[in-house]
Amino acid sequence: MKRIIPILLGALLCVTGCSAEGKMTYHQISQEEAKQMMTRDDGHVVVDVRRQDEYDAGHIPGAILIPNESIGTEPPERLPDKNQIILIYCRSGRRSKEAARKLAKMGYTDIYEFGGIIDWTGEITTEGLALILKIGETEVPVIWEGNPSVDALKKLLPLTIQMSMYGGFEQVGSIGQEIVSNDEQTKTGPGDIVLYSDDQIVIFYGNNSWAYTRLGHVDLTQEEMTEMLAHGDVTITISAGEEE
Repeated sequence: MKRIIPILLGALLCVTGCSAEGKMTYHQISQEEAKQMMTRDDGHVVVDVRRQDEYDAGHIPGAILIPNESIGTEPPERLPDKNQIILIYCRSGRRSKEAARKLAKMGYTDIYEFGGIIDWTGEITTEGLALILKIGETEVPVIWEGNPSVDALKKLLPLTIQMSMYGGFEQVGSIGQEIVSNDEQTKTGPGDIVLYSDDQIVIFYGNNSWAYTRLGHVDLTQEEMTEMLAHGDVTITISAGEEE
């Protein structure tokens, strides 16, 4: 029993981040703790270590972009103070941990890693962001809804979704995880884009009535939608662009 207790204590201490020599390197905190730290006037900086396209799709207000792939062995120009409080996040938590370890190895002393934006319940900045939808290789004009489901979708960009024909009037595909929804009994028509069962996107080339959350509408005719969707399964991509 005496030998087990020190081992357990050592494992708990390494939650904050350990180097191979057992030295503390960075702090791993909850997102609620990160939110509290962001309210303090202590000179902290919030660092997003995702790619540029992911950052453009939506980020925490005030966060600066330093992609994990750009962090090597030299201190990043945007982080000149190695004693500054640094709050780091990415999409899911993997790249933020990698970045935190690299920065700590360079001598940064006050690093706090808090996981991924996919779990973030605070504010996300998407101002100036437009969603671009491609069906196959064809970009199509879409009028998107301004609702929490579309905002949640922006956090997941870019998305590639394999769609499947269903019912002779729609194509449906999984987005890979559940997002916020507000289902209502809805009559749909050609071009309508909806969220179904919290985790599936449906695009219609015919008509239906069911409980959905509206996401948008492809501004094409029924004939054009039928030509694109009624002749076999398709792949769609949703990416970020700038509003005109």
